Amino acid sequence: QKTAYEICACLVGSEMCIRDRLYQMPMCVPISAHHEWNLDYLLEKVWDSMDLVRIYTKPKGQIPDYSAPVVLTSDRCTVEDFCDAIHKTLKKNFRFANVWGTSAKHTPQRCGLSHVLQDEDCIQIVKNV
Repeated sequence: QKTAYEICACLVGSEMCIRDRLYQMPMCVPISAHHEWNLDYLLEKVWDSMDLVRIYTKPKGQIPDYSAPVVLTSDRCTVEDFCDAIHKTLKKNFRFANVWGTSAKHTPQRCGLSHVLQDEDCIQIVKNV
């Protein structure tokens, strides 16, 4: 007969095999909610599979607000789409946008409505007076 220690070692080994097989399956992320293992990777995979883009707002003279991003789909993520997501009348008074992040060629880049935003960009909208 096997001891409890040998049985535990066996279970760990088989669990490791199952985990390794799960990692190889597409659209599968093994996690442990009890131990909070791999939850960050799950969140990353969900964002990647849903093709969502997070855009952060930056009020003038303040630091960007990273607590509440504006979420857009990757096929509709221009500055114009961002303005529509905030308020429908924002485009009427739109002058230009300052953009920080991977979509900007320099920091900050002054952009128009057609500029395509990328994930985790920061934007500041400047309106006509």
